[in-house]
Amino acid sequence: MEERVNESQERLAVLRKLIREGEASTQEALSESLRKKKFDVTQSTVSRDLRRIGAIKATNAEGETVYYLPEDHRPLHASFNMDLTGLVLEVEYNESMVVVHTAPGAASLLAARMDNLRDPLGILGTVSGDDTIFVAPQSTKKIAALVKKLKDEFL
Repeated sequence: MEERVNESQERLAVLRKLIREGEASTQEALSESLRKKKFDVTQSTVSRDLRRIGAIKATNAEGETVYYLPEDHRPLHASFNMDLTGLVLEVEYNESMVVVHTAPGAASLLAARMDNLRDPLGILGTVSGDDTIFVAPQSTKKIAALVKKLKDEFL
């Protein structure tokens, strides 16, 4: 049993290394890279391993799908100057919530930026999918001001 645990830990370490090196952007490509390194894996195994290590799928500046690790993701400060132009498509809201529609794969990057600007924007936090972000406002009474700030920052 210990040998399997060690193999699993070794496989996870190699998977982390492949992600950090930008080796592959799909689960199938990661599976192939692991097989070349003598790990007997399937795409399903890689999918489970990606969840175990907390890998996040996002779109890079070239529009390619990539995986990255949360511990490698540096906080985006207010002074961070990445060009996010064109990634936010629409901002909608009601009396209690703001919904931001993004380009496919861009939601997690934009949500991370929003979370790092919580106080200046006036939000409690975000929940993102692939192309949609739910934004929880600090105050529902100031939701229109929040929407204006989001549009000013991201549109």
